[in-house]
Order: sequence, then structure tokens, then C-alpha cells
Amino acid sequence: MLRRNPSGHRPQVHESAYVDQTAILCGKVIVHENVFIGPYAVIRADEVDANGEMEPIIIGAHSNIQDGVVIHSKSGAAVTIGERTSIAHRAIVHGPCTVGDEAFIGFNSVLFNCSIGKGCVVRHNAVVDGCDLPPGFYVPSTERIGPKTDLSTIARVSVAASEFSEDVARTNNELVQGYKKLQNEF
Repeated sequence: MLRRNPSGHRPQVHESAYVDQTAILCGKVIVHENVFIGPYAVIRADEVDANGEMEPIIIGAHSNIQDGVVIHSKSGAAVTIGERTSIAHRAIVHGPCTVGDEAFIGFNSVLFNCSIGKGCVVRHNAVVDGCDLPPGFYVPSTERIGPKTDLSTIARVSVAASEFSEDVARTNNELVQGYKKLQNEF
């Protein structure tokens, strides 16, 4: 469902993207080409800053926002999801936040007030709060990364983890095409 926010902004969704009919996109949301947005995802750009302004939530081309994901932002801050990026089931991305290209954010993970570099992998049930991860970092499941975390202790993404991320992105790109063909049958 596409909804207008109280400021009057409506989502802009590229015609090649697939948005499940149970997903909710509200306000200043920009969805680029060949994006998959799964069931019960909520992407809500409706809060404003002290001046009554807001930045958009942008979902980059060929990315996938899986079932039950929540993307929102505090006080109108920007949220940008890069290209070919996967946000897995029930993850929460709360702005201000940037997730780079070709990143993978695992099930139930939480991102807040952070920047995730290109090719990073944040595994399941992890939290990244108030910390910027350079490109290619690997955050293990259940890890908490914050402003006091020594990033020299964080591993780099392995070939296997990178291949897994690429496979998830590829699979969801194929789902876009399949669901677009079925879209008028529902």
C-alpha cells in the first residue's frame, strides 16, 4: 500500500520494482528499478526536522527489502539503501542511516545512526548503533557494534560470506521478475 504522509509526500516507485500488496510505503520514499519489497515490510518517511523538512528514504536499484523489514527515520533524517543490497527478514533500519552497495543485513538485525560500507555483511540478530563500518567488514550474529567498538577487532568479509550475499541478491532479483508477471493475478 502506498500512502501519503502528513506533509503531503507520496512514495515514488519505479515501474520495474515489485512491492508486495501487504507492504506499506508511506511518504517521501524513493524506490529505484528492479527492487523487491516483501510482505509486511514498512518503509515510512513521515517525521520532519525542527524546520519542518525531511530527507527521503531511498532504496537503490536491484536491492531487496524482505518480509517484515521496518525502515524509518528520526526527525526527517535521510536513509539510503545502496544498490544490490539485501535487508533480510524483520531487520530494522532506523535513520539517520546509510547502507552501502552490495551489503547484506541479516535477520532481526538493527541499524541506527550508522553508516554501513560497501560489501559489508551484518549477520543475524546483530546491532550496529552509532558507528560507521568501512567497506568489507563482517559483523557476526548477535554482535553489538557501537561508538566504543574497536573496529580493528572486526573481521573482513570472507569469500563465502560475499558469495552468500550475492546469491541472496540474485535470488530476490529473480523474484521481482516472477512476481511482476503474476501481479495482475492477485
